Formats: sequence, C-alpha cells, structure tokens
Amino acid sequence: MIQVEKLSKDYGNRRAISDLDFTIEKGEVVGFLGPNGAGKTTTMRILTGYLPPTTGKVEIGGFDILDQSLEVRKLVGYLPETIPLYNDMTVFDYLYYMASLRNIKDREIRIEEITERLGLADRLDGYVGKLSKGMRQRVGLAQAIIHRPEVLILDEPTIGLDPAQIIEVRNLIKEIGNEHTVLLSTHILPEVEQVCDRVLIINNGRIVAEDSTERLQSRLMGSQRIILKIRDDIAEVSSLIASTPGVLSIQQKDDNTMEFETAAGDDARAEVARRVIKAGHDLLELRSISMSLEEIFLELTREDPSANIDEVEEPYETAGRQAE
Repeated sequence: MIQVEKLSKDYGNRRAISDLDFTIEKGEVVGFLGPNGAGKTTTMRILTGYLPPTTGKVEIGGFDILDQSLEVRKLVGYLPETIPLYNDMTVFDYLYYMASLRNIKDREIRIEEITERLGLADRLDGYVGKLSKGMRQRVGLAQAIIHRPEVLILDEPTIGLDPAQIIEVRNLIKEIGNEHTVLLSTHILPEVEQVCDRVLIINNGRIVAEDSTERLQSRLMGSQRIILKIRDDIAEVSSLIASTPGVLSIQQKDDNTMEFETAAGDDARAEVARRVIKAGHDLLELRSISMSLEEIFLELTREDPSANIDEVEEPYETAGRQAE
C-alpha cells in the first residue's frame, strides 16, 4: 500500500532524510519512531503530499505522489501534530467543510457516524476554539478519517487526551488497522507496543531498524537471558543448570535466584524446569528477561561521536537500510 524507494529531502545544504526504503502493506499498523529532528515529520509530509521529495519515489495504493497527487490525496487521511482547526467555526461546520473539500456526498450522515464514534456528537454546535485540547484532538482525528481513507498517517494522535480517551483512540486505531494501512508516529512507546504490528526507527535521517519489537530485541541482545527462582538455596542447582544443554553462563543474583543465558533461539527453559523439579526443588519462577521498546529505541538512536551513521547502523541489517 505504501512503497518508498530511496527517498531523500534536502533543506538547502542540510539533508533531512536520506535514501529511505520501506514498504507498509494493507492492514498493517506501523509505528514510526525517532528522536526529535530525526526526519519523521518530513517523511510524513512527503507521504501526504505536503512536501515534494528532493529525490526518490513514493507510491501509495499504486499511485505516484508526484505524478498522481490527487489520487494519492483521496486515499490518505492525515492528522498532523499541529492540527489545522478553525476556532471560529462550530464542530459541525468544520467537519462539513472538510467533507465538502473531500467531495463526500452523504456529508451529514458521515458526520453523524464519525462524531458518534469519537464521542463528539454532543459537541457539534460548540465552537472549536472553546474545546479542550483533548476534544480538539478528536476533531482533528475526525477530519482525518471522514472520507474513509485507505491509508491513515497519524502524528502524535493521543497527545493531550486523558487515559480513557487514549484507550478509545488506541482501540480505534486497531480497528482501522484491520482493513486499512496506518502509519503512527508517537513518543509514547508503550502505545506502539500495544497498537503496532512492527516499527520503523529513524535516526539522523536514515532508517536504522525495521521489524517487530520481538525480532529487534533478539537482534540486539544476541542471546536470551532467563531468571530462575526456587524455594531453596540456588547454589544447590548451580551445577545442574550449568550442565544443561544450551546454557552458556549462569550468575547468582541472591540466595534463591539466578540468571542464566542461552543462545538466541535456543530455549532451554523446559529442560531446566524438568531438571529442577526432578531434583526435588520447588520452582517459583522461570521467565525470560526482555528488552522494552524504550530500551531498543535508546540503543538504536544513541549518539556515538566516534562513529558515523553507517558504523552505527551496521549491526542492524534491515530491509529499509541502504548503504552509501
């Protein structure tokens, strides 16, 4: 649904994004992550037709964003971080105006549907300028999906919402993702873990990772770490665990707990559990230690003054990475 090839954008002498390559299929919800200034907003503005690229090619739904811009705009709904709302219009008038720009025939019916869905039905007669930030965010989301877009590009969609509203919007994004393509940019990393099928991470204008959270974790850790806790003294099973096939190392954490390491993809937990129980010990805990998306993000975007971007990217080969 979204195909990006060697996409670059220059602002004068400064290159904002460089040789981006990625694909997002229909029905995928993809998180787009990166530190401030990494190139996320520039990329999204190009995808939505607000900015032309310097070089490269983008197709959405099979249409080229430069040669077939109007067709692309029909397919895309966009919620920018700063929503272009008109404070002196009522919610109904604003959405009616946006529906008119989109040439929607059943405008009033569609406004009723979308405002019921987003909890705006009782605010239709209120002025946009009088709304709370959370309600303004809902109005912005309403204009983004009012024309039933096949592709939805969201920049910080839950900013300013209360916890209940955040859950509602997340559920809506999941629902939309069942049939449509969603690109979601957010600084709320747990939101990405809950909503997205995979993530794109951009740093210094380049894609440094493109995969599911689980696969990124496996690549970065290179091994699996597991916590083992028993009721007795953990020293009693040290030799037993150390001799288990697949176990690379062990480390005692306290009197009852140890951490052991296995090669990535070599899960020794079942055999460890059998050995501990067969030896007559009470097994209280046996679990993998995983990296959070926040840890993955920080690892992939940390600044290393002694390395250029290719050196930073080298350990993380992805479909989206292009070597110079």
